Amino acid sequence: MNHYQKLITAYHADKPKYLDTIGVSSEPFAAIQATLGDFINKFDLDRAVSSQLDALGLWIGIGRVVRSIINGVYFSFDTSGLGYDQGSWQGVFDEMGFTTLDDEVYRTILRAKILANNWDGTMATLSNIYQSVFPDDKTQVFVVDNLDMTMSVYLTGSPLPAVVQSIIAFGYLDVKPGGVCITDYTMVSEPGPLFGFDADNKYLSGFDKGMWGLNLKEITNG
Repeated sequence: MNHYQKLITAYHADKPKYLDTIGVSSEPFAAIQATLGDFINKFDLDRAVSSQLDALGLWIGIGRVVRSIINGVYFSFDTSGLGYDQGSWQGVFDEMGFTTLDDEVYRTILRAKILANNWDGTMATLSNIYQSVFPDDKTQVFVVDNLDMTMSVYLTGSPLPAVVQSIIAFGYLDVKPGGVCITDYTMVSEPGPLFGFDADNKYLSGFDKGMWGLNLKEITNG
């Protein structure tokens, strides 16, 4: 029984044919209202899937298909970094590399693009911008200004899936001030903070805690 059938007065409420007539004539409008009412949820970045994400991408300004050829990201046995929860399943049309991003990776890129579109351009807020790209807090991000019109981005915590590593290495998540180059992206080799002296926090730590860093552009040929 839809909303309009519930409004039927007591005089007609016990008339099955009357109820059915109102139901048949009002159901299309009730369905349209329900669909329109759910649009906010359907096109919310954190909940949208498939074609809904594609529509968001058109509005935000970046598509799902990656032009760069990305290799070494497909699921594989006995290959470090490409096992379960790390490698991506190869699609039918991915013979030359990863071209169509899955929903979660595409969502990450869209989030970065939105943040870049609304960023104030200052280094003071840049680390927070990058951290917002990974809202689950499994990955921590910090940015270092090299003071020579270049900057370095460091990712600690949990190592990223292979396809996200490649996406970053190819510059799809670049958020930087105009005229500044990103010289390197460095990720931990194992879960934990990066190795560093004179620090002990979630970003950097010393011997027995800190992990060696990996240059994403080198390991992905980005």
